[in-house]
Order: sequence, then C-alpha cells, then structure tokens
Amino acid sequence: MSKGILVVVSGFSGAGKGTVMKRLMEKYDNYALSISVTTRQPRPGEVDGREYFFRTKEEFQQLIQEDELIEYAQYVENYYGTPRFYVEEQLQSGKDVILEIEIQGAMKVKEKNPEAVLVFVTPPTVEELKRRLTNRGTETQEVIAERLARASEEAEGMDSYDYLLVNDVLDECVDHLHRIIQSEHARSLRNTEFIETIKKESRQFK
Repeated sequence: MSKGILVVVSGFSGAGKGTVMKRLMEKYDNYALSISVTTRQPRPGEVDGREYFFRTKEEFQQLIQEDELIEYAQYVENYYGTPRFYVEEQLQSGKDVILEIEIQGAMKVKEKNPEAVLVFVTPPTVEELKRRLTNRGTETQEVIAERLARASEEAEGMDSYDYLLVNDVLDECVDHLHRIIQSEHARSLRNTEFIETIKKESRQFK
C-alpha cells in the first residue's frame, strides 16, 4: 500500500475552504482531515479526538519541546497546532491527509515536509470574495473590511503554493482538487521504489 500525501490547503476567509473540504470528504473516501491540538476549552458537544485534541498549556509546551507538532500558532490566549503522530498515522495507513491552515503555518509545514502539496483556494474575483463575505450575514461591515484587508496581504503569498484552486462551482472545484492529489501520487519522485524495481527487473533483458 502506498503512503498517503500531506495536502496543505489555505485561502482567503470567504473563499469556501471549509465547504470544499466537507464536500471532498463526502464525495471521496480516501481522505482524512487533520485534527488540531488546542489549549482552548472544549465547547458543548465537542469531543476530544474528534473536533480537536484538547491539551493543557503545559502539555502543549511539551509537544513543542519534543518536536511533536508539524506547525503551531497562538491565537488570542490559546495555542493551536498540527500533531505529527496523527498525521503520520493517517499517511502510513494510505490516507491522503488534508491540513487546512493559514499561510504562515503552510510555509512551516513545507519547510519541514518538502514533499507536502500546497493548494491555495480563491474565488474567481475579489468582487465575488466581498459578495460572499457580505452574504454570510454574520459579520459587521468592519469585520468584512478587516478580512478584505487581510486578503490583500495573503494574496502576496499565493505564488508560494504549488496549485491554485478557483472555487467557482463547488463540485467542479472539489473534483479538480481530487484530480490534483491523484496526479501527485503518480509523480516519479513519489515512486522511486517502484522505478528501481522496474529498472532491476528489466536488466535481465539487456
């Protein structure tokens, strides 16, 4: 069984990353969404090991010291990180692991895992991004303005990604992401063992 691929997905707030990930998991069965470790308290209905791995700040600091996190960041008072053990376990079982994180975290992952595939999700236009943020109806004009200003900063890092994924029609976007990941499995760099076997076996015909 071949090892899975680590896929890092980033994108603007309002680009529909969460919806794309949810649909990918529903439509295809060889994916695992990475579960983050966090120091925040569980919300009602959340279960340890399902939504998050809930840990104390002391336990989180220990994970950092033991290099057990692929990446981590602090938001407000709490820490969030990607646990190496969970990701490795899923990859070894042949699952492709999807990691949905910010640009800074994505760059850290690529640094530690050069074989990871980085995908940036964007709407077709900035006007469409603004429309989606407004249509959510959950945020004030001030928050929308902040998110658009942040999108302007994030756009500067788009060319650091391996692939751009335009989320216009949801199912087309999901199928495109699936094709990207499947084509990555066929890269010669990921199949060195198989290539060596073919070379060795074919030498008998020289």
